[in-house]
Amino acid sequence: MTEIDKPKQAATVILLRHTEARGFEVFLTRRPDGLPILGGMYCYPGGTVTKADFTPRMIERSTGLTAKQAQTILGAHYSPGEAIGLWITGVREVFEEVGVLLAAEPSGAQLKLDTNRAARLVEKHAALLNKSTSFVELLESEKLVCDLAALAHFSYWQTPSQFAMRFDTRFFIAALPAGQTPLATSYEVAHSLWLTPDHALQMFGRGELRVIFPTFAALRTLADFETLENVLREFGVGR
Repeated sequence: MTEIDKPKQAATVILLRHTEARGFEVFLTRRPDGLPILGGMYCYPGGTVTKADFTPRMIERSTGLTAKQAQTILGAHYSPGEAIGLWITGVREVFEEVGVLLAAEPSGAQLKLDTNRAARLVEKHAALLNKSTSFVELLESEKLVCDLAALAHFSYWQTPSQFAMRFDTRFFIAALPAGQTPLATSYEVAHSLWLTPDHALQMFGRGELRVIFPTFAALRTLADFETLENVLREFGVGR
């Protein structure tokens, strides 16, 4: 396999939140129609790994998972840095695409999101998108660390070989942090919605929700769980 044929490494994050009733909802975003990849389809926030996601500087700015632990979960065909980089990609992408920051204080305590910090993060989100700052610089300026314990590995999918553009994608799950609300739209999101897995599957069955098979498969797996706590316990979020 040549470098041209080799699938790109990618990470996707399935955000979950409590409903007023006993169950939970999944966050889905619709990509703009004109995008060359999954245009018009509903999916989860995510994107490809960059070299900046697994630099020593970025790894040192992370907590909740070591590079060796990440390699043990994904397999020895990844270097420890490449493995933990997939978790970091997930954190970065979910912030870039929908403005949710899976971060913690350096002590490991939950992110303190007061009015001033929230306003700064809006500005820094814009700076990140226009490339006037990097994700690690954003975290350093706010004295925060990536909270990798907030993500748990959920599934793995690879684009079939007949497609010109291919991805090795690791799916992660995470609970929506308290006090945060995803952006309804962004540069890669034309529309977004929260749905219970059962409702999403019903919409898919009626042709009202366009998804690719990995998205459907994740919804089908999640539909077997009654509560958010059960999902997080099963996949080890927060361990």
